[in-house]
Amino acid sequence: MKEHYRNLVELPGVSGHEKYVRQYMRMHLEKVSEIVIQDKLGSIFGIVNENSSGPTVMMAGHMDEVGAMVTEITEKGFIKLIPIGGINPPVMLSQHMNIVLDDGSFCPGVIGAKPPHLLRDETTKQISTFDDFLLDIGADSKEHATSLGVKVGQQIVFHNNYTFTKDGKKIISKAWDDRFGSAMALDLLESIKKEELPCKFVAGANVQEEVGLRGAQTSSFMIKPDVFIAVDCSPCSDTFEETEVGGTLGKGFMIRFYDPRAIMHQGMKMFVESVAKKHSIPFQYYKSMGGTDAAAVQLSEAGVLVCTIGMPARYIHSTTSMIHIDDYEAVKKVVLEMLKELDFNKVNEIKSNV
Repeated sequence: MKEHYRNLVELPGVSGHEKYVRQYMRMHLEKVSEIVIQDKLGSIFGIVNENSSGPTVMMAGHMDEVGAMVTEITEKGFIKLIPIGGINPPVMLSQHMNIVLDDGSFCPGVIGAKPPHLLRDETTKQISTFDDFLLDIGADSKEHATSLGVKVGQQIVFHNNYTFTKDGKKIISKAWDDRFGSAMALDLLESIKKEELPCKFVAGANVQEEVGLRGAQTSSFMIKPDVFIAVDCSPCSDTFEETEVGGTLGKGFMIRFYDPRAIMHQGMKMFVESVAKKHSIPFQYYKSMGGTDAAAVQLSEAGVLVCTIGMPARYIHSTTSMIHIDDYEAVKKVVLEMLKELDFNKVNEIKSNV
């Protein structure tokens, strides 16, 4: 995997605070695109084959990660916070966190958890909700915390420990959801040959996916795609249960045939299946209870053909997650092969297979 993947997961960027991720994306999009465009919310894309007479194919990841925001500094110097994106509160306990200060530096801290010694009384309970969490940055008072640069409204991200597993095939990191898709946009633009494209290809990343697919709504109105491909990490259930549609690490990319906001267009499903089978790319079917940017884009203007190419990932929306290199290769391969076939004849064929 290219360095973009590691570089991007290391950056901070909860929803509404994607500045540093966008700076990285812009720097590298400018190297491989004919033009770089950005909407008013901050979603950013590069274009190749801009003057193509074929359809406009848009591919996107999203720049934001789940995390938190500073809402209050207590008189004792502890930090109150609210979640940004869907996080199960218990995963926060005892976790190392970083407040991102205005100059981009980190103020480290830890979410306080009561030790067993303080839980022996039956009337005492472990803190378990965001309303009760306190981030301890080692400040002695509110004034001390303020002097360190902490302010209300700053983002808080999980401390990252980017790690390969012993077999070298899996990678553990925060923010795979969805710096993976953001990095894939750069990876595809660097890998695709313009002469192989029967379409105009627009690739990049949206903002604020984790708080309601907001960036996808505005960017799709700007780009006006004929086809949209979301590349996003999807949560595997294989650690806890084995199902045919729950996602398994190392078994190939996911065809997200259903989620509550986007039932996959049957023509798109047939197209993705045919490309994968034609090129012997491993895939699995996936039923999700969450959504991706595809749900927002499909409702843009008069409607758009969309699909989500899922990257299997364990433990997303927590402090860290795990992906498999073989799945990365499957995701990249299937999108590259799809792009080579997406002319207007193929788009019309897809539309006819409702």
